Amino acid sequence: MDRGFAPAKVNLALHVTGRAADGYHQLDSLVVFAGVGDQLSATPSADLSLAVDGPFAEGVPRGDANLVLRAARALREARGVRRGAALRLTKSLPHAAGLGSASADAAATLRLLAHLWEVEPLPPTAPEVLALGSDVPACLLAPAPLRLRGRGERLDPLPPLPPCGLVLVNPRVALPTASVFAALAARDNPPLPGPPPPGPAEALAAWLLMQRNDLQAAAEALAPPVGEALALLRRTPGVLAATMSGSGATCVGLARDMGAARAAARAIQLASRNWWVAPAPLLAPEPVPA
Repeated sequence: MDRGFAPAKVNLALHVTGRAADGYHQLDSLVVFAGVGDQLSATPSADLSLAVDGPFAEGVPRGDANLVLRAARALREARGVRRGAALRLTKSLPHAAGLGSASADAAATLRLLAHLWEVEPLPPTAPEVLALGSDVPACLLAPAPLRLRGRGERLDPLPPLPPCGLVLVNPRVALPTASVFAALAARDNPPLPGPPPPGPAEALAAWLLMQRNDLQAAAEALAPPVGEALALLRRTPGVLAATMSGSGATCVGLARDMGAARAAARAIQLASRNWWVAPAPLLAPEPVPA
């Protein structure tokens, strides 16, 4: 059995800079990955199948709408594979949460099955990858921090960020991405000024406080608990900066280290017992062997 991890994709900043003729919004975003996510396993089989379990198994699409199965079929067709796989997805991330979990699952599937079937992996630039969704190319490059631009096809790796902690808070409201973009007031906003400067977590937090998530106002209007989650994060000791990830409803607090992140998460869980709260490290790419 082969196993894979699909880490949560977190937008620490998200600027909407325009809208292309094909209707897709143009973005400029700082993307990182958190050490919490879904788990995937695969065993050889004659056919493709998918079983789903975990705390957020309910609501996972089945059949052709499922990105895991779509990714498996895309890889099989692109590489001429005649075998199948029995896939199992353990869903630990909430749905419609701004964490790119379905895209992360699709990317993990592509990596896992390329290994299982012993074929060349699909690169992030492959049209089959972008056809799965705008976030899938970035998720294929996890856990490297990235600057994402355009629809998601322009990906620039960034220098390592400080080893800090994250606090993910979802007030258990689902925010479909299409609804948030439809409620967006302005679609032609300034881009990011550049990548964050080198330095400790405090320097990253200072940079984040000068950035925006241009979808936040629309998300708060559709789901007021988003504003409540952000306010709670910002007044929790140990949280250096807070923002909303993606199209919401998950909000993210930046902490100096995992000790501070765990303490902040405990305080938030006590204040709002029914919310989904997860402390996690900000993941870093593995060093390249010399």
